[in-house]
Amino acid sequence: MTSLQLAAANLLSPMILCFVLGAAAAFVRSDLRLPEPVFTALSIYLMLAIGLKGGADLATVSAGAMALPILSALTLCVVIPLWCHFALRRLVRLDRRDAAALAAHYGSVSAVTFLAVLGYLDAVGMTYEPSVTALLALMETPAIVVALLLAGRGRTDGEPLRAVLARILASKSIVLLFGGLAIGMVVGREGLAPVKPLFGDLFRGLLCLFLLDLGRQAMERAEGWRENGPAIAIFAIVAPVLNAALGLVAAKAAGMSEGGAVVMATLAASASYIVAPAAMRMALPEANPGLYLTASLALTFPFNLVLGIPLYAAMAGALYR
Repeated sequence: MTSLQLAAANLLSPMILCFVLGAAAAFVRSDLRLPEPVFTALSIYLMLAIGLKGGADLATVSAGAMALPILSALTLCVVIPLWCHFALRRLVRLDRRDAAALAAHYGSVSAVTFLAVLGYLDAVGMTYEPSVTALLALMETPAIVVALLLAGRGRTDGEPLRAVLARILASKSIVLLFGGLAIGMVVGREGLAPVKPLFGDLFRGLLCLFLLDLGRQAMERAEGWRENGPAIAIFAIVAPVLNAALGLVAAKAAGMSEGGAVVMATLAASASYIVAPAAMRMALPEANPGLYLTASLALTFPFNLVLGIPLYAAMAGALYR
């Protein structure tokens, strides 16, 4: 398949179309909305399912095979928030706290974008390392720590920084991802067979419902870029492409396959809108949520979902040719 055909196939997938439907519903001011408890339950389900599958896959991988990809992923978690913070301070002229908050979002990762790239690779028949779910879990929090150091904030409302970090690590996304990984590694693929109907067969259908509501949320946030200026909008589109290029170089250096490189590039290009916002509300309450939520959820997330993933696959194809 050509790059254009792959992009078209991605655009016409049920997941992407559900996201578009949610955005369209918000645009026409429909009352379509998942109840908050349902959305929360879906997010818990997806995080646990990702962890379980990743852990079962990791049980088949040697520690030696994981070393270089993990080192590359952690390097990205330092390099990306550093350059983003510098660019946002010098080019966009944000203050130190807002620049750090945005850098945390772009150095961290989006689990839903991760799911989308796996679906894309499965659809086009491209294989990837079973260890990629571990990279997702490992890349959730290091950039948040780097961003807090860049912000120069040691305490929040009298709370020590280590206590803030402990609360971040105890958040449900981190607990579910690492807990699921541990369970999956213990029971293996055979042990997960009894729960496959729930965590395997239903997974993509429930992901469609999750993306339906995310489409609504993204559209409702989209008007925020007008308030925050075109410079933020430009950053939210350019930064993912630059970060994807860094991810491809890191994956190539780590000896990952072409499919694994696409996953690494997409993780590097993604921006967190679940873990990082919660962390910033706790650690940097002075930072403007309108900036980081508009950039990550309303701009970068749909860009990656619709155009970014096929673009990163084409970039990987050129690099590995």
